[in-house]
Amino acid sequence: MQNPVRTERRGPVLEITLDRPKVNAIDAATSRALGEAFARLRDDDTLRAGIVTGAGEKIFSAGWDLKAADRGEEDDADHGPGGFAGLTELWDLNKPVIAAVNGLAVGGGLELALACDLIVAAEHAEFFLPETALGLLADGGAVQRLPRRIPYNIAMELLLLGRRMDAAEAAHYGLVNTVVPGPQVMGKAREWARTLAEAAPLAVQAVKEVLRAFESLSTEKCFALMHSGKLPVYKRMAGSEDKIEGVRAFVEKRKPVFRGR
Repeated sequence: MQNPVRTERRGPVLEITLDRPKVNAIDAATSRALGEAFARLRDDDTLRAGIVTGAGEKIFSAGWDLKAADRGEEDDADHGPGGFAGLTELWDLNKPVIAAVNGLAVGGGLELALACDLIVAAEHAEFFLPETALGLLADGGAVQRLPRRIPYNIAMELLLLGRRMDAAEAAHYGLVNTVVPGPQVMGKAREWARTLAEAAPLAVQAVKEVLRAFESLSTEKCFALMHSGKLPVYKRMAGSEDKIEGVRAFVEKRKPVFRGR
């Protein structure tokens, strides 16, 4: 049986490809396989960033495998510690992940993209949530994240009406970061991943840690938490050799050499 998830290391970047013909649907086993790939990204100190994409040129992912559901797989099946698609609930992954959306992102496919930190979309990509028409709720991240990313009423159009949003509109509302011709999706994602890999790793990881901790706090409490010493990655970054190196390299007008310590 073909492995539904392929990984390729390109220096400090891990590329993760969902490859389940014909529509890159995600069942519980595929969620666990994706979770293993994202855990590898998390646990390998020499990896700095990840890219996730779908095989082919038409479909990023059709989301939850409804054929598996029809065979009896429940939506609360064991998807692994990272939740659906291996990423939607992987709270301790502080390394950035870029979604290279090469086509349709449907239901759980959109939820996988929403769990990423940056989204590059092909011009022909479309985003939609068909769950209500199927008697379901898009609870793998869409109801939790989408109304925080785009205007509430527009999010309701996707969540309630299931309407399709094309890549240009998605960029207009800030759902995706940039739109490029289909053949350039991975090139743009790799360009951004290289930029992330060249930055100070503790600083990059601290951004995710801090923002996650701040999500439900007032501005005043955000500052208090930063000063509390309770954010371990941020604390390491503040006292790191990389911080000294970054300042020194700027003063000396040279490219910094970051070592993640």
